[in-house]
Amino acid sequence: MTGSSGTPVSAAAATEVVSDPWRVLADKLVAAYQTGSMVKGGEFVARIIDAAEAAGHHPDIDLRYGTVHLVLTTHSAHQLTEADVALANTIAQIASELGIEPSGTSVAQVDIAIDALDIAAIRPFWTAVLGFRDAAESEPIDLVDPDGRLPGVWFQQMDEARPQRNRIHLDVLVPHDVVHERLQAALTAGGQLLSDEYAPAFWVLADAEGNEACLCTWQGRNSER
Repeated sequence: MTGSSGTPVSAAAATEVVSDPWRVLADKLVAAYQTGSMVKGGEFVARIIDAAEAAGHHPDIDLRYGTVHLVLTTHSAHQLTEADVALANTIAQIASELGIEPSGTSVAQVDIAIDALDIAAIRPFWTAVLGFRDAAESEPIDLVDPDGRLPGVWFQQMDEARPQRNRIHLDVLVPHDVVHERLQAALTAGGQLLSDEYAPAFWVLADAEGNEACLCTWQGRNSER
């Protein structure tokens, strides 16, 4: 997304003023709409583009048959700003005018976390094999897809080797108001809760064979400030 940075907005403040179905995920506002057809989706996207041009601020748009997925963040500031909130609310109004309903599925973002003893030694490999680039120092991730399509990667420093433990896990960022439902679903599906020490920032889960994933929200993270 391009455009002027505007005034920074915390995740908590954005959550209070942004319209449904927009939700905060880390440093982004995310929404999904059910359009029912490519033609209706194209009409919706055209209206969004007009509004974005007028605002000088632009979302990432994923147009699919029957759905439109949208992401707003201010890349120049590496955080949410008032410009993101304003455009999200404008898009919600456009959807209402066109009779377009929110998608019935919950929005989410997946990041890949890699535990390492020597991060500097392995980081170049992952940069090369994925074709990623280094993220900006202020971004809450280490490596990013230049096209913004694939999950980000971050490295977690280990104090000692853990040969019997999985050292790559998924971070699944979900809206704060659906995380408990998702957590319960994972446990019902045979998962186990390894730690809730850092909740509500994240809960550490594992499947029946010990492969790990973290359910994360914006709450308790740096973006809450």
